[in-house]
Amino acid sequence: MEELRVGIIGAGGIAQERHIPALIALRKKVVITAVCDVNEAKAKEAAARFEIPHFFKEYEEMLSTMAIDAVVICTPNKFHAAITIAALKAGAHVLCEKPMAMTTAECRRMANAAKNADKLLSIGYHYRHTDAARMAKEAMQAQQIGDPLVTRIQAMRRRKVPGWGVFTNKELQGGGSLIDYGCHFIDLAFWLLHYPEPVEVMGRAYNRLSTTPNQVNEWGAFDYQTFNVDDHVSSYITFKDGSSLQFECSWAANIKEDQMHLSVSGAEGGLNVYPFEIYRPQDNMYQLSEGEADQYHNETEAGNRQIRNFVNSCLGRESLLVEPEEALQVNQIIEAIYQSNEQARSVRLNESE
Repeated sequence: MEELRVGIIGAGGIAQERHIPALIALRKKVVITAVCDVNEAKAKEAAARFEIPHFFKEYEEMLSTMAIDAVVICTPNKFHAAITIAALKAGAHVLCEKPMAMTTAECRRMANAAKNADKLLSIGYHYRHTDAARMAKEAMQAQQIGDPLVTRIQAMRRRKVPGWGVFTNKELQGGGSLIDYGCHFIDLAFWLLHYPEPVEVMGRAYNRLSTTPNQVNEWGAFDYQTFNVDDHVSSYITFKDGSSLQFECSWAANIKEDQMHLSVSGAEGGLNVYPFEIYRPQDNMYQLSEGEADQYHNETEAGNRQIRNFVNSCLGRESLLVEPEEALQVNQIIEAIYQSNEQARSVRLNESE
């Protein structure tokens, strides 16, 4: 295969601002043959903007009439599983936006479909591709902090509920700040920790702020009366090896400024991802300068790297950085957090499925 023929399913912001430009930058390896959206006018607009030769309203028609080697799925979460499975059965490799799906059961069906079709399936957890994440992964693989003991996550946005798209629609998205934003950090933490086996999850989800009238919001307007997803979530996760993870995420926190924190305390030292720093008492707490390290969460380049990895993997030149079984585990944790909140008790993982 000299050139990968790619179709885009879902022509919203993430497709037009991240994935399509990244694919166009690989024009010697890739040609975007078609774009599809249930809003046909949006598909037509994207086709004209990026000089894509074909546009469709229905993905079934695109898959059945076009010669496509791979698809990038950028739809609301509700449709990830059905479209992914259809694309795999049609013989296309799939890059699906995060989260993998609405439920763990859907994720398993997607992973099985990829195996049965002998096609690649990857999920859009692009935070792994940032410089900070790469450096942290290298440090963890080199055992620079010893055995991980406690991992801490704070993915906190100050008054930034997305006022566009369908982010606040539970039926279409399955949740709010956790499934949309916190999922990135859960994925990144599990990847850095090399997938310890989770055994128990305690979680609480809140949306009191966003269901109150006259709230300040920096990311556009939304209807507080129909807001039915979480805007703030906390969780405590324990693993079979005795280690633990403290987790908090929010779209709408009443805090001074946004906070993006992921750190691991190990038996021989500590690691911080944002900014990337390593603390080892015997080395007198060596760390990078803060000004230099702040540049390492480079999301635009991470999005480009994600597309390159997917394309090169489809062409047989690389291996996927994000495998479906890994993304499935993120959904397992998300599902357990929501279940714990609904039942007001901790959840053993074999009870959450």
